[in-house]
Amino acid sequence: MTISNIRFQELPKIIDERGNLSFVESPRFIPFDIKRVYWIYDVPGGEKRGGHAYRTLNEMIIALSGSFDVEFDDGENKAKYTLNRSYTGIFVPQLIWRSLTNFSTNALCLIIASEDYDENNYIRNYSEFVSLKKIASANE
Repeated sequence: MTISNIRFQELPKIIDERGNLSFVESPRFIPFDIKRVYWIYDVPGGEKRGGHAYRTLNEMIIALSGSFDVEFDDGENKAKYTLNRSYTGIFVPQLIWRSLTNFSTNALCLIIASEDYDENNYIRNYSEFVSLKKIASANE
């Protein structure tokens, strides 16, 4: 997988004078079966979340409130995007290094994952990640 496999996903936005509503459905808006949903909040100023890749897990990241940056690295290329709309998600495939930074006050980050939590699925060492990417590229 490379940075080119990352993609934005517009979610439905139902506008109503009483308040807007957005939603996700699998596989209509989420390109995988949903196994786990979690959220990150109350991130102190200047802190960074993530800083890892997954061996097999895919995810959708959504800024439900506030904003934050998502930095991606596929071992060769890097990209950075700001999420700040509750009706736009970003699909992140496996084997992409990701970090979440620059959280605004009261930011709420929702992450929808394709697999249950498994510590063995995490790649937390960047050098190991680059080595695995080279192996994966050679096998393609």
